Amino acid sequence: MNDPMPYLVSVIIPVYNVEPYIQVCIDSVLKQSYSRFEVIVVDDQSPDDSINRVKEFNDARIKVVTQENRGLSGARNTGIRHAKGEILAFLDSDDFWHPEKLERHVQQLVNDPEIGLSFSASELIDELGQRLNRRQEPINKVDFSAPRIFCRNPIGNGSTPVIRRSVLDQIAFQSDGKPWLQYFDESLRQSEDIDCWIRLVLQTDCRFAYLDQGLTYYRLNSGGLSANVEKQFNSWLRVYEKVASAHPDFAKRYGELAKAYQYRYLARRLLLEGNALNALDLLKKAFKADWSIIWREPARSISTLIATLSLCVLPSKIQQRIIQTFI
Repeated sequence: MNDPMPYLVSVIIPVYNVEPYIQVCIDSVLKQSYSRFEVIVVDDQSPDDSINRVKEFNDARIKVVTQENRGLSGARNTGIRHAKGEILAFLDSDDFWHPEKLERHVQQLVNDPEIGLSFSASELIDELGQRLNRRQEPINKVDFSAPRIFCRNPIGNGSTPVIRRSVLDQIAFQSDGKPWLQYFDESLRQSEDIDCWIRLVLQTDCRFAYLDQGLTYYRLNSGGLSANVEKQFNSWLRVYEKVASAHPDFAKRYGELAKAYQYRYLARRLLLEGNALNALDLLKKAFKADWSIIWREPARSISTLIATLSLCVLPSKIQQRIIQTFI
């Protein structure tokens, strides 16, 4: 009798300075209801005891690969090169999965061979792993066209996609004198995910599909974002420049709209930290880049504006209630 779910899945986990989280991460993989997988743990020259925590697991499916520090993109690329599976699943080492995640994604891929990338909603958790009763999910759950990927990044984070190896092979490249293939651009230390998804949708026939279930638990680390907003936006601009170079007509048509959404996204992230003044500045830039986001997504744009203005003038004791209501 043929196995109805025949794929070997390679789970790729980059590891760098995540000692408090790595065992929960790996344990969530080992407890998957779908058992045909290997785990490629890539030690990106982690300075803490993360890898020693990994080695405490006694499971033959776990393989540790060590490399000189090259960042998240480099670690993922190393994992892909060592992977044996036809399906690749990426999991950042401070996140973890629902026990049925792999089973549900693999079933979707089995049922429709035209799907190249399957992803799910993500449940947001805090640094202690407690659920925040908030989900990261696409507003439009059926449109995953190139403009939608570019402007809105519906996938959301790097721990949710499950991808056919064959479609990633189609966007592999070499650059910067490196002898190895790159799938994620190693020149990017941020925004490497959206860069990869955009190349998939613009350069291949890869079709994206969504599971409306919170199968990934995505950790929000407090602090740090406020100081790094400019850095994060500049990394996104590098992705935009790559798109403009390779697909100038596409970038000209959708570039300002994509910038507006990116500014609004960062404004909302700042609001979660209670940083209303900087969020207001970003929101102004969003509306200046392309005010059409107000009518394209009125609920989210207007609620973000209301929350931002409220936090600027209301007492701190009720600010968290405002955030929970509008963001």
